[in-house]
Amino acid sequence: MARERYHHGDLRGALLDAAETLVRERGTDGWSLREASARVGVSPSAAYHHFASRDMLVRALSERTLAWLGERLRHDCAHAPGQEDDPQRRLIALGRSYVTWALDDPAVARLVLRGGATGPDSAITPHPHDVLTAELDRLTAAGALPEPAREGAEFVVWAALHGLAVLLADGLVRFDDPHAVTLQTERVVRTTLNGLAQEASHAAGRPAGRSAHTERLARVDLTLTQRQPPSMGA
Repeated sequence: MARERYHHGDLRGALLDAAETLVRERGTDGWSLREASARVGVSPSAAYHHFASRDMLVRALSERTLAWLGERLRHDCAHAPGQEDDPQRRLIALGRSYVTWALDDPAVARLVLRGGATGPDSAITPHPHDVLTAELDRLTAAGALPEPAREGAEFVVWAALHGLAVLLADGLVRFDDPHAVTLQTERVVRTTLNGLAQEASHAAGRPAGRSAHTERLARVDLTLTQRQPPSMGA
């Protein structure tokens, strides 16, 4: 394969592109920062100006990919057909987009969806998690999801979708054609949402899930609260 020579412009972006290609060719761990540098025709020392290590390059690639995925999910929700008559259609579109991406680009999906792919300072906009929570908030506001069921629902929906994507990507579940996959994804989303809709009251002791992204958001909220001046009545 001919090397993709770097001449000028965005070296950081070129290294990220090279890393993305290497992930697809060799998987998550079968390549080095030196190889990514060689792909764009620069020395490893030049690459170190942008990424101190391979791990930092992988983290940056994960952040870029998740932001791209967030944009894709948000776009597909906004353009979901039939959403005027069926409020679940937007989340079905999100589910289909997520599963399709995981199947179409399995090596990159495995890279960015594993633990530690991003760090506590990873600011990703729009984050796929935020797109999902916004859609669940929209569903609740429309009266299609009971308010007591909303708490933590994003982790329930994500678990269902990610579980389906992994089963399909690993070949543990197989369907005859891509259309069957979209139908199965719709069934998983509707079944999950309809199950959540049965939670008409708050349940004591319901587990509260967390992710690296939600923990970061909590830290940001705490910092903003601490910076607020005291009220006049304090």
